[in-house]
Parts: sequence; C-alpha cells; structure tokens
Amino acid sequence: MHVLENEPMSKHTSFRVGGPARYYVKAECVADLQEALALARRGNMPHFILGNGTNVLVSDEGYAGVIITLAGEFSAIDSPDGRTYRVGAGCPLGKFARATLKQGLSGIHKLAGIPGTLGGAIYMNAGAYGQEIGTCCTQVTSLDTAGNTRVRTAGECAFGYRHSLFQELARNGSAETILSATFAFDPATAGDNPTGESQEQTVARLEAELAECMAKRKATQPLNMPNAGSTFKRLAQGAADTPTQIAPGYYIEAAGLKGTRIGGAEVSTLHANFIVNAGGATAKDISALAELVQQKVREKFGITLEREIILL
Repeated sequence: MHVLENEPMSKHTSFRVGGPARYYVKAECVADLQEALALARRGNMPHFILGNGTNVLVSDEGYAGVIITLAGEFSAIDSPDGRTYRVGAGCPLGKFARATLKQGLSGIHKLAGIPGTLGGAIYMNAGAYGQEIGTCCTQVTSLDTAGNTRVRTAGECAFGYRHSLFQELARNGSAETILSATFAFDPATAGDNPTGESQEQTVARLEAELAECMAKRKATQPLNMPNAGSTFKRLAQGAADTPTQIAPGYYIEAAGLKGTRIGGAEVSTLHANFIVNAGGATAKDISALAELVQQKVREKFGITLEREIILL
C-alpha cells in the first residue's frame, strides 16, 4: 500500500484545484483497501474513494481524512467468453468500453470518451449519447463499512439517471466501496443492426459511431481546459415556457452567463454547462460560480439546477 501524507489534491483532480488530503492511499488489492479503511477508522477520519478525479471538486482547505485510489488488481478486465466481463473498479472506463467494441459488442462503446474509472461510473451511472453503464451491468461487488463483501444484482443497485444505490448509502453514512462489476453483452449484429455483417464490419461500424461521438465531444466541450464535465444534471422538466427543454446549458446560456467569471473560474464559452479553470482558479471560485449560475437561472426561469459534481 502506497501512502502519502498531506498530498495536494490539485495533482489528482481534473479541475487542478484542491488542498491537501491528510492521507492519500493507492490500494492495489483488497488487503490494501481494508488496511486503508482501518487507518481511517483508527483516526476517526472520513474516507473517500477517488477514481480519476473527473467529477469532484475538493475544497481549498483540503480533506481531513483518507483519500483512496484503486489500482493494481482493481484495474483488471476479465472476459471468459468474449461476451461477459468482470471489471475492477479502478479500470479506466474508456479502456473497458474499447475492449467491448473490439469484440463487436454494443451497449457502452459510446462511453469510451468519458475520462473516469469503472467504480465512479457505476456510482454515478455514467452515460453519454444515449448509453449508460448500468444498462449492461448484471451485478456489482462492494465492501461495506464492516469489511464484508456484498454482491448485488443490477436491479438492487437502483440505477437511474446519474444515480445508483451507492449514492444513497453514502448519504446515509453507510458508504460502500465498489470493488468490481460484471456485465453481459449481445453481439451488435443482433436485433436492430444490419444482418449478415462480419465481425470486422461490425467493429468498423462501432468504431465509426465512437469516432462521431468523440468528434462531437471535441467540438462542443472545452476539453483543452481543466474542468469536471457537466456541472449540472439534466432536468426532469424544463421551465414553464419551455417544459421539454431539459438541457441545463440551454438555460445557462439563455440567462447570458456564458463567459461569466469569478476569479479564475469561468462558465465555458463553448458549452454553458461546463465550468472551467481558466487559470489560477480556486475551489472557492468554482463553487461560488456554480452557486451564481443556480441563482441567476432560478431568478430568470423559476427552475433549480442540481449539481452533478461531487463537493469534497
């Protein structure tokens, strides 16, 4: 187990901001993870499992607890038959998505551009371009606060839009650590796709779909600036005058907030639902800007935007 004390979280989050964690641990096996959790219990400290740090804003004061990153055996992808997979929580989501694509399997191939890990994707039920990680998931294995291994079916995980049971457990003080998940896929040539396609043709078609998604992502998102992805969740229903318009970016832009800055934080001029670190931003700047956006949109349209980014 690799342990660092007072490690700056600006080095481990996509916003490139955040003060020091009291302890930063890289766990490479279950024994490491259990030891890290024991460290937190002995010190009566909170703990947090951090993936690639792509959906998290850590405060400037830091985190007075144990930040744990999963590596080593948690990064493994195992597929006994090329259609079912067992994947560790520390595995990059893009790596897993591309592995299924190479087998001619559809279901998560469009998620290859999401820069997170599988554990974080399960926790948030990550999705893009009409696909979500929970759709093809069959079960999730986790470790509870007592050190017991839990196995749940996908139904028991209560996947919804950017939601899973694991968020509820965390809010209730009984957070569990996602260890791995299993998945089942059908060949992309089945059902609504062309018949008579060879696997090579299927893979080429899926790669073309992914390339289209990646091009769209590059053209519409500020990938060249530090950010944490979408700041706010999609709405269940829009404003009274535009009830079917559920994209937060629509309302943020309509409120004239593109380019609005607080300190080094800026509402992206490319995509209004992204807040970027335009240079020298602090977590306080980013948080204050997000609150300003919520306030202005509420005043103008009477709707409340819900944060997607986790505050730590």
